[in-house]
Amino acid sequence: MDFDDFVRSHGPDETTKTFDRESSKLLDVALDGAVMAKAGSMIGYTGEVAFERKSSGGLKGMLKKRVTGEGGVMMRASGVGHLYLADAGKEVQILELDADDEVSVNGNDVLAFEESVNWDIKMMSSIAGVSSGGMFNVYLQGPGHIAITTHGEPLVLPTPVRTDPNATVAWSANVSPNAKRDLNIKSFIGRSSGESFQLEFAGQDGFVIVQPYEEANPDGGGSGGESATTGEGINVSDFL
Repeated sequence: MDFDDFVRSHGPDETTKTFDRESSKLLDVALDGAVMAKAGSMIGYTGEVAFERKSSGGLKGMLKKRVTGEGGVMMRASGVGHLYLADAGKEVQILELDADDEVSVNGNDVLAFEESVNWDIKMMSSIAGVSSGGMFNVYLQGPGHIAITTHGEPLVLPTPVRTDPNATVAWSANVSPNAKRDLNIKSFIGRSSGESFQLEFAGQDGFVIVQPYEEANPDGGGSGGESATTGEGINVSDFL
C-alpha cells in the first residue's frame, strides 16, 4: 500500500452521530457541547476542545478515584470537534439509555457518556470481600449514550445467573448481585481459585454483561439501534 492509499484507507469516517465507532476499539465523539470521559482515554481530537478533570472532594472523591482507574478521575471534554477515545485496546460498546434506563458498570470499564446521563458511585456492600466485579460501581441513568469497554465481544446473559466476578462488566440496575462461595469448586481447583467466588444475580427480567476475559483487578487497573458490533447504539430496553 502506497502512502496516499494508507492515508485514505485509515482516515476517519464522516459521522454526525454523537457517539460512533471508528473501529471496534476506538470511539469517535462528535463533540458539540460536553461529554464525560475516562481520564487518560483521549488519543486525539480535532477542532477546539478543552479538558477539565472532574473529582469531588472528601469520601465521594475517593470513591470516584477508586472506580475510575489509574488516572483517579473522570475528565470533562467540552467544545466543538471530534474527540477520539480508546482504552488499552479494549473493545468499545455503545449503549443508548432511555430516561428510565439505569445500568451499573465496573468503574474501569466506563469509557465515556453524554452529560445528559446522571452518574453516581454506589458501594456494593452485598459483594464486599470479592476483589473484582467492583466493590464500587458506577451507576449511569439516561437519557443519553454511554460507551463501555470489554476485552473481546461481550455476552449478555439474562437473569437469574451466576457469573465470575473478574469477567463481569455491567448489569441492569433492576437486579443486584450477592457474593456466593462455591466450596465444591474451591476444593476441586484449589484454594487460590477465583472461581470459588461467584456473583449471583437472583432477580428476574434483568441482564448481566460479561466478557471472555478475567481481569485481575478491574476496579483499580486502569431508541432502537443496531448491534454494537456495527458501531450503532444499543437501546438498553432491548435487553429487558
